[in-house]
Amino acid sequence: MSTISSLWSRLEDQLLPVFADYRSRLADLPIEVKGDRTLLTQADIAVQELVVAAIRDFDGPGAVVIAEEDEQVGARADVAGCDGRVWIVDPIDGTAEFVRNESVEFCSVVCLLEDWQPRAAFVLAPELGSGRVPVSVSADARTSQLLLDGRKVSPTSESKAGMRMSATRSRGEERPAFDAAAHRAGYELKTRTTSQTLDMLRTAVDLSDRTTPSLASFDLFWRRKQKLWDGAAGLCMAMAAGLRSCDESGEPLRLTRDFLSGATPTFPADVTGRPEAVAWFLEAGQV
Repeated sequence: MSTISSLWSRLEDQLLPVFADYRSRLADLPIEVKGDRTLLTQADIAVQELVVAAIRDFDGPGAVVIAEEDEQVGARADVAGCDGRVWIVDPIDGTAEFVRNESVEFCSVVCLLEDWQPRAAFVLAPELGSGRVPVSVSADARTSQLLLDGRKVSPTSESKAGMRMSATRSRGEERPAFDAAAHRAGYELKTRTTSQTLDMLRTAVDLSDRTTPSLASFDLFWRRKQKLWDGAAGLCMAMAAGLRSCDESGEPLRLTRDFLSGATPTFPADVTGRPEAVAWFLEAGQV
């Protein structure tokens, strides 16, 4: 049986020309606003179909997949009846950035769960690298291995803290008390949403020397009402990097059969980062 790295390589080879094609004709690309006010394009659908087909070719036609654009309404019977091996797909995380020609913070995301827990993940950002070259990151939570463009890298937890935090929020959500507390503690905040996955990735892996302008690492990622496909791969990266993930009360985020069987599995909150940064967040109590 092929190793999962062969699937990641296949996806990169197949997805890059698809992204390039759609990005070359953004002006003619219809954009739909979904009920949750996020965007949907033909590119999201095309990428999702390609990724799901590749997964089922790799893992068998019965592979259980939860994908953002699958238009699920009721409970997911296939998830409820499986053994905990589930694939999570976000075809384009950061569609609002994807449709802006000047933006590069978007990516395609796949995460494999085994026994209901994140085990492997793949993130492909087609234009994130300096000169708009692709950046790919894969993670193996079992072996604590992180690969950046195919090469093993050390996690951010092994480097000096940078006092930066991703604290993005939904439209209209204000957190003045928290923002003030974070600034007093010396944190620099990012509050505008681009790609939640890429922000979580930057909490686990240093991309600063691969990007122009340089995208610095985060010590902490915090997001309320995070959908599964926006967070699963990031949780896997965090596990591989030795980071801590929990909710706002410090309880671990639990991926269970019941949780994953819902139409739109959503974490009430995701707090992920260096253990000391997460501890500061929980003690600050400004949530």
